[in-house]
Amino acid sequence: MKIYKLNDMTRGWFIGRFTPAVLTTDDVEVGIKSYKAGDYESSHFHKIATEVTVIVSGFARMGGIEYEAGDIIVVLPYESVDFYALTDVTLAVIKHPGAVNDKFDGCSDNA
Repeated sequence: MKIYKLNDMTRGWFIGRFTPAVLTTDDVEVGIKSYKAGDYESSHFHKIATEVTVIVSGFARMGGIEYEAGDIIVVLPYESVDFYALTDVTLAVIKHPGAVNDKFDGCSDNA
């Protein structure tokens, strides 16, 4: 058995092509992300990966829609979304497949 600390991981990502990682793989990326109320991430999209975000606690706005704990948001390739933490919020984020350098700023041409 091995024990890891989430705080030691890269921005909450603990499975994927990260250093350090609990499991290094290109198949999937998994992270637990915590944000403070008011935190914002500008619009981005992926060309390869589907991103699944679970609101574990708190409230957030993604792509102009408000979400609460228990909501699961699936963002398909080429869909652009931004993120705004309406309260302190914790997310579980899964990207499939894991894809290095698959994050692009702004709106996609195909969105």
